[in-house]
Amino acid sequence: SLVVLFGATAGAYGAKLGSDERELILLVWQVVDLHSKKVGTLHKSLVKADNLDLSDQCREVSGLTPEGLGKAEPLDRVLQQFSQLVSSDLKALGRSSYTLCSDGQLLIRQVLHPETSKKNFLLSDCFYSFFDLRKEFHTCYPSSAAVKDQTIKTMAEYLGLGTDEAEEDFGVWQVKTMVAIIFSMLSEGCNHVFTEPETVKYKYETGPCSKSETVDSETVIRARGLPWQSSDQDIARFFKGLNIAKGGVALCLNSQGRRNGEALVRFVNSEQRDLALERHKHHMGSRYIEVYKATGEEFLKIAGGTSNEVAQFLSKENQVIIRMRGLPFTATQEDVLGFLGPECPVTGGKEGLLFVKYPDGRPTGDAFVLFSCEEYAQNALKKHKEILGKRYIELFRSTAAEVQQVVLNRYMSTPLIPTLPTPIIPVIPPPYTIATGSIRDCVRLRGLPYTAGIDDILEFMGDATGDIKPHGVHMVLNQQGRPSGDAFIQMKSADKAFMVAQKCHKKMMKDRYVEVFQCSGEEMNFVLMGGTLNRSGLSPPPCKLPCLSPPAYAAFQTAAVIPAEAAALYQPQALLPTTRTPQASAAAPPTVTYYPAQAAQLYMNYTAYYPSPPVSPTTVGYIAAPPGAVAAAATATHTPILPQPGALVRMQGLPYNTGMKEILSFFQGYQYAPDDYNGLIQLSDQARSVLQAPKEWVCL
Repeated sequence: SLVVLFGATAGAYGAKLGSDERELILLVWQVVDLHSKKVGTLHKSLVKADNLDLSDQCREVSGLTPEGLGKAEPLDRVLQQFSQLVSSDLKALGRSSYTLCSDGQLLIRQVLHPETSKKNFLLSDCFYSFFDLRKEFHTCYPSSAAVKDQTIKTMAEYLGLGTDEAEEDFGVWQVKTMVAIIFSMLSEGCNHVFTEPETVKYKYETGPCSKSETVDSETVIRARGLPWQSSDQDIARFFKGLNIAKGGVALCLNSQGRRNGEALVRFVNSEQRDLALERHKHHMGSRYIEVYKATGEEFLKIAGGTSNEVAQFLSKENQVIIRMRGLPFTATQEDVLGFLGPECPVTGGKEGLLFVKYPDGRPTGDAFVLFSCEEYAQNALKKHKEILGKRYIELFRSTAAEVQQVVLNRYMSTPLIPTLPTPIIPVIPPPYTIATGSIRDCVRLRGLPYTAGIDDILEFMGDATGDIKPHGVHMVLNQQGRPSGDAFIQMKSADKAFMVAQKCHKKMMKDRYVEVFQCSGEEMNFVLMGGTLNRSGLSPPPCKLPCLSPPAYAAFQTAAVIPAEAAALYQPQALLPTTRTPQASAAAPPTVTYYPAQAAQLYMNYTAYYPSPPVSPTTVGYIAAPPGAVAAAATATHTPILPQPGALVRMQGLPYNTGMKEILSFFQGYQYAPDDYNGLIQLSDQARSVLQAPKEWVCL
């Protein structure tokens, strides 16, 4: 038997059903006995939605009103009534089993499964298998329109069925017509047999992915904006109703091995992928998730791996994976098992533990643990931030793809700090300075589209572009290095800045209006150095807060700029001399990095500068140059260059109140010869004495 099912939501109808996350408001169904060609009672049930605000299309097509829906039953009770009434009709027809039959995939996959998942109740087993009437019709009548172009009306017209949609209630006509189409397919001329129903996976299956696999790019999407604590099961729940391939969820990590809010998801076929794209900007909790197309190559880059150790660890299927972070470097398997305790036994004991190590064998402080069931995993997660040794341990849900990405891609393959093999020489714009003082000759643009560039700003400014100072456009980034929507522009005079603010305030750029305010160079510098500028006034950057400047180091206080020779350490990519053995360095030509003394001040915290004439950036560009050119440039300008024997390192993530003493203590035990670096960083006599005293320390 078939149960012909039709439904509608409070929003979009037809091909866009379920794409707007609106709730179900109508279910209509009827039982069909395929052998005797008899039918049961036709049932129509309204569903009370949490949000009764109906779209205009819904009102027009269905004729339903919020008042009528307000008296209906909620979805869980309607589904209970559905099961009871279907059972009763089947009994009356002398049947016991049935399969659903719907007009396409959307009602089952895009409406019922996502909505019940969000409302935290389970669908009965009958909703995990169904026949798609459009596909069955095209199989029976190959000369008919393509499956994606089929509707109930076009199928009826193809068969010449003379039903009048206007004579029946909304939903009733659709079900009656679907039943008539099914009987036509069962007639002697066709003798169609319903044999291969569509299936919906009950749960997401974890598993490893090999780099040698072939992944169809038409099956992969990228989900962006995920909560950082999301697991693969959370992502599978977001795509509930769609079939994700085994091991098809790969959480993306940043360079520090932490999740960056993105994931690549691989589906079983392109049809499922296309349905997933319709969930663009659907919600996971209070956050909306962006869904875009991705490629199979991108998926393999994140999820693929070939390590025997990882493959053996992940060979136990349907396990819950927990990631542990912050383990003491001396921690052993026994320590971890003891930390977890008997209430959360690890699958296979020591075999269920995988420590992450650097290529030289040193532990990273991360480990992955397998648990056989959700209960054990939940008990383990309760130990989040408990103490092991002298350190607190963080525990998170993880995935097979994350195991491979962390163990293989991050630690085993890619170096953490990229180096440049060829010597480089800078190509710099003419000297310039960033404005200071209280003259209000600058403007601030707020609310820029995140995709806006220099060209967009110049077009936005119009005729006022000619009044911009050279190097006068400064775009501000947030702490993640992405555009913040703010920019500062230095004008040639305060009058020009005033005119621009008056003319361009709330003018549209792309699809957003942009606010334009007049400000001073001092206010601009505060923001570029990490402070904030709002209606309440200026909030200084963290490095300028009095409470974060220890008085013991008053002798070292200087202007908030980086010396020109050290500026390269703070470029987006660290520039490190190639490490050489003593024998090689004696014969090798100089491979140093040359930084001119006249390089301009470098403001670091949140500012990015983009090249675009006629306003040049405050960024130094680099091109490769042979050693001879480097030496010639150094001789011509008489600028100190970095000495050969050592190497420079870049320190990121320092607390804002870190002083010289803390940095020296951090590097205690490493050899340092400060005499070789006297020309590198401009220091006072007191600072130099501190550096030179402990010869066994290093300071960079």
